[in-house]
Amino acid sequence: MTDDQLIKQFQSVEDNFNQALTSNDIKEISNYISTDWVLLVPQFGIITKDRFLYVVEQGELSHTAMKKQVLRVKLYHDIAIVTARGMNIGFYKGESFNAEHWVTSVYKKENKNWICLMINEAPVTCK
Repeated sequence: MTDDQLIKQFQSVEDNFNQALTSNDIKEISNYISTDWVLLVPQFGIITKDRFLYVVEQGELSHTAMKKQVLRVKLYHDIAIVTARGMNIGFYKGESFNAEHWVTSVYKKENKNWICLMINEAPVTCK
């Protein structure tokens, strides 16, 4: 598979995952993440799957829009490392946010599906 084909494939994977996240439906979100999934963000550190889903379920965190532009994909057998530039809009504890960041996601292929193992976000500070 060429680099362009990998980017196109994972753009679709990311678009579907983003749609699940903006649904704010924890069952739908869970379809895209592993049982030991973590999110690493500068302002909160490591957030576990259970904690993330809890704050979504409680309505403390909601996403109204999310988009990523996949820029790079490296495939290592059944592991993919995806680098993207992303933005998301939503609410956290009643306060609105609009964030733009670099996103590195690690996926593993399980039963013909790509499941996210980890996401690492870093704020965009350059143009």
